[in-house]
Amino acid sequence: MHDIVIRGGTIVDGTGGAPFTGDIAIDNGRISAVGNVNEAGREEIDAAGQIVTPGFVDIHTHYDGQATWDDVMAPSAWHGVTTVIMGNCGVGFAPARPDRHQWLIGLMEGVEDIPGTALAEGMTWNWESFPEYLGALEALPRTIDVACHVPHGAVRAYVMGERGAANEAPTADEIEAMSRIVEEGLRAGALGFSTSRTVIHKSVDGELVPGTTATAEELIGIGRAMGRVGHGVFEMASDLMPEWNEFDWMKRLSKETAMPVTFAMLQSPLKAMHWTDQMAATKAANDDGANIRAQISLRGTGVLMAWRGTVHPFVMRPSWQAIAGKPWAEQLATLRDPAFRAKLLAEDNLPPPHPDTAALFMLVTQGWTMQFPLGEEPDYEPAPERSLAALAKASGKSPAEVAYDVMMEGDGTGFVYLPILNYVDGNLDFVKGLLERDDTVISLSDGGAHCGTICDAASPTFLLTHWVKGRARGRIPLELAIKRQCRDTALLYGLADRGLLAPRYLADLNVIDLDRLKLGKPWLAFDLPAGGKRLLQTADGYTATIKSGAVTFRNGAVQAARPGRVVRGPQAEPLLMAAE
Repeated sequence: MHDIVIRGGTIVDGTGGAPFTGDIAIDNGRISAVGNVNEAGREEIDAAGQIVTPGFVDIHTHYDGQATWDDVMAPSAWHGVTTVIMGNCGVGFAPARPDRHQWLIGLMEGVEDIPGTALAEGMTWNWESFPEYLGALEALPRTIDVACHVPHGAVRAYVMGERGAANEAPTADEIEAMSRIVEEGLRAGALGFSTSRTVIHKSVDGELVPGTTATAEELIGIGRAMGRVGHGVFEMASDLMPEWNEFDWMKRLSKETAMPVTFAMLQSPLKAMHWTDQMAATKAANDDGANIRAQISLRGTGVLMAWRGTVHPFVMRPSWQAIAGKPWAEQLATLRDPAFRAKLLAEDNLPPPHPDTAALFMLVTQGWTMQFPLGEEPDYEPAPERSLAALAKASGKSPAEVAYDVMMEGDGTGFVYLPILNYVDGNLDFVKGLLERDDTVISLSDGGAHCGTICDAASPTFLLTHWVKGRARGRIPLELAIKRQCRDTALLYGLADRGLLAPRYLADLNVIDLDRLKLGKPWLAFDLPAGGKRLLQTADGYTATIKSGAVTFRNGAVQAARPGRVVRGPQAEPLLMAAE
């Protein structure tokens, strides 16, 4: 008798091949048979009329702190994700000298909008080195597997102290010391190294992330650790400034180490390099022997603006500043006051907190043509006529009035959606072509991060609801979508034991009622340690999620099983079971 048999589902196996109807048997945490399974299971799941997919592999998350205290790993785990990779963008919590704990928290809070109070209360800091951090993660079983990058910011500060934190140039000995720490982390089980090279990424004190202005010599010198160990992905977020010649050193590093380099590729009005030029440079480097992958987002990188969120259109107006620190009940009563509303709407904005954020705050406080009501059924590809500017013109109101009223919906829980990146054209047409390219990888969900501004951890669900079944302007086939979110993401990081539904592969699966699959409206929860806030979003339609052969979610409800572990290093391709 098998442990579990999934009966009669439409199997989308992760290869990119056509879906087919069949059964799947699971034993001892692995898939034991795919096709026609005659033997019964101790548990049987009826998947007739539903799709069965591998568990989703999300390679760009920031659960580095949350994973030390949270065994559920929401919201990613709510959306069929069974493996996450953390430590992206050069920020993380190891290595960490004892006197650097608060500084590392401030770095994560500033870059990723994760409440510092939650991190301070939630983490125990029973580690210093990166291998010790992996050991601390192993102490807590969870619903999903977690894997890590070694983060540049922490490594630089560990080796160079204040000079590293201040982005001063390292000596050759310091570069070698950083490389040795990365090598130690990779040998302990890290899957890569990450860095940030964008001025948007700052600590809570407004300081650039360590490594932002690092030279090619420093980046290649550290990255050589991957070549010595024989595995690892070099991950980067960058403004792609022309003078930095990013593609030159990325190509050199990839060719020398034979390892992949991946960068955040976004359609952005702020980047000096157009997205088409980024992709052309990627192709040229790969044609010359490199392995560079462009990380792509499935939708606009959208700030959700609300009264209780991190930002909203009135955040820089004096009347809001006067009540910003008050309890929500008092704020809501004030916001309902017509006199306060009139006063707030008549005010000008105060200057932005930092010159580098001036363009961002212009979009937040005045970018009415790029702002949209999110609505009860979220629309992540809204038409121009749905913008606050267009709605204001049609109603005879000012855009600010419309924004105020939208956020007051539902007792002040309404959202204004501002897709800052990936939405320059007012649609997602260009993303379809990117999804069909081999030199791109689905990424940038930022699960666990941007707690008060962005809720993109639901991206795997959005991939199915929008790109497979809901989009009117051009879709992609179901089998391609599953391959891109499962097998392709897994293989980039050497996780060859997952992302496929085949005998001997890890039994990470989803049973999904695709017809019923639907994203819910996001909401702000205050359930992090110390009452920290975060945006959450659920979905209807996940009948079951199975991790390593144990059912972790049924119809969206978390179960008792906690089979998730720390992934240490690449995982070998299983030998296919001989046909019986």
